[in-house]
Amino acid sequence: MNSIRIKKYFIILGIPFIFQACFVAKEYQRPEEVVLEEDLFRTNILLQDTTSMAEVSWREMFTDPLLITYIEQGLNNNIDIRVAVQQIAAAEAYVKQGKAGYFPTLGLGTSVNHQILSRNSQFGSFFDGSITQYEATGNLSWEADIWGKIRSNDRAFQASYLQTAAAHQAVKTELIASIASMYYQLLALDKQLEITLETIETRESSLETTKALKEAGTVTEVAVKQTEAQLYRARAVVVDIENNIRLLENAFSILLGDTPHDIERSDLARQQITTELQAGVPGQMLRNRPDVIAAEYNLINAFELTNVARGSFYPSIRLTASGGFQSLDIAELFNANSLFANLVGSLAQPLLNQRRIRTQYEVAQAQQQIALLDFKRSLLVASREVSDALYNYEAAVKKIELKSEEYGAYELATNYSEELLNNGLANYLEVLNAQENALNSQLELVTERFNRLDAIVELYQALGGGWR
Repeated sequence: MNSIRIKKYFIILGIPFIFQACFVAKEYQRPEEVVLEEDLFRTNILLQDTTSMAEVSWREMFTDPLLITYIEQGLNNNIDIRVAVQQIAAAEAYVKQGKAGYFPTLGLGTSVNHQILSRNSQFGSFFDGSITQYEATGNLSWEADIWGKIRSNDRAFQASYLQTAAAHQAVKTELIASIASMYYQLLALDKQLEITLETIETRESSLETTKALKEAGTVTEVAVKQTEAQLYRARAVVVDIENNIRLLENAFSILLGDTPHDIERSDLARQQITTELQAGVPGQMLRNRPDVIAAEYNLINAFELTNVARGSFYPSIRLTASGGFQSLDIAELFNANSLFANLVGSLAQPLLNQRRIRTQYEVAQAQQQIALLDFKRSLLVASREVSDALYNYEAAVKKIELKSEEYGAYELATNYSEELLNNGLANYLEVLNAQENALNSQLELVTERFNRLDAIVELYQALGGGWR
């Protein structure tokens, strides 16, 4: 009879393991609808090569020693980077917690229980109206992971950690690109300031010449005042450029994790990025762009949490053991006769719990779909940013050539008009217009040279470069 009863117990306890194969947690697979097509980047200059410039280290990408020093300083001191590091530490703690889910829980405790009993009760007269019991106990509990809930929870924590690590890499990529872009912008402003100061010297000389021409009767006072106005305009441009430099230096200092200060730098003409512009194949974004990587790990995390929610529908098997010492006399507490033990095996199946499990599962499914849409959106944003950077680079290269020709034409026009004016064959307004156009064209040429460098930095970031 006892053997039959024992067999029944084994059969009941074995039922969950029989159906385990049917209900075990699913394995994550990248969704089929996430497709990286060959025309993802939409550009006229895309080089079809499996090598991507994103795989080049930023130390090889940038050649200016000062810029390299600033990037190193930013990576060490930037506040956003330091916050991201702490977020990784927090995520790592959760990973350790997930791995510990496979192990039993153990608790130790001591207690003193004093009861005042009724004199008329069963034990009141026997214990003289009160009883004091001393205990030192240990409790051990372990749940069998037959549905993969603990494993899925562990995987969810790991995906969350990897997502945080990828987010840290994304912060690094953005920081490096911001430092490089801002550094090049400072160099461009320096060059524009240099050009404007040279223009001021030229216009000061032109003002003296104009005054001499007025004394000679060649031009009127109007020409003198127009020349003065043009000089004042150039000086106002200097004020704007110097102010922009100071503001940019302040922002640059904050990127470095420092208080605002002057930024030492070289000059724009020395900047050369020799890395070949290679976007690689679209699929490389899945392993190069940190934000895309983080988005997929977020999807994996949501997928595994859905597994956990699904597993809550099925019964759980738990083994609980407790034991220790109990005694009415504290002096006899740790005596062999005070030992006690209790072992319980339980199988619990949720039935009615105010729809909490169903709600948890439906919410987990919705969050998984949200994570999938975020993953898709990250790929679309990445493709747009790569395409934008490539088009910006192509436009900057073309405009540098055109602006160089434009500046050359305005410079000749200025020289010719000044020569004609000195011979009384031209209106002074023509000279002023030619000079103003030449200055603007030269400043715009510097801007396009900066735009070319900035487009390379944008492409480097868009492809996921910088975190290696």
